[in-house]
Amino acid sequence: MRRADVVVLISAHAEWQVVTDFYSYPPQGQTPFGDFFEMEIEGLRVVFVYGGWGKISAAASAQYTIDRWQPRLLVNLGTCGGIAGQVQKGEILLVEQTLIYDILEQMGDPQEALDFYTTSLDVTWVGERAPLPVRRARLLSADHDLDPCEVPILRERFGAVAVDWESGAIAWVAARNCCPCLILRGVSDLVDEHRGEAYVAFEVFQQGVEAVMRPLLVTLPTWLLLWAEKRLKD
Repeated sequence: MRRADVVVLISAHAEWQVVTDFYSYPPQGQTPFGDFFEMEIEGLRVVFVYGGWGKISAAASAQYTIDRWQPRLLVNLGTCGGIAGQVQKGEILLVEQTLIYDILEQMGDPQEALDFYTTSLDVTWVGERAPLPVRRARLLSADHDLDPCEVPILRERFGAVAVDWESGAIAWVAARNCCPCLILRGVSDLVDEHRGEAYVAFEVFQQGVEAVMRPLLVTLPTWLLLWAEKRLKD
């Protein structure tokens, strides 16, 4: 199997639908998790893979893609739910750290368990040249949608601005494999202490997916050029 320069891992089906519509590429193959296709972008061999939702699929598909294509860069593009008052809908987060917050350790040190799955990502190569406005942030992950009752404690304990299901698992697996990782997530909807706007109107999420995924795909070639330029200098 020829090595890929970049694998772009997509988690949610709604996000994958935007990707396939954007590129109009038919599937070129199957993994245990879903379709994939490959193309050349700025002279780089890029494989797009549907990895599936939730931490289990995210971790398994990340390891699978690393083993199969041995990418020089693993990219995760997708959406996240924002905490109202901490972030704006449509903001793009350049993830510098991930933290999995639904770990409940009651027989040992709870903080040690949280720290074990906390991952820092090296995005210093982006510098001040991000192809679109981004907010550098810690992104929290859990295997459930953000509960409005959790908002105060996540905000106060972790400084949370947004959460998703998969980023923590993807970043952790990439780090364990010493694979550079870029995670860009756009805020598709907001949750406050009382309600989530997409929980009562699913179309809010669907509209949010379109609104954030397309700018990420439009600017993807520039992100990859920035990364490739850094690689050549090293």
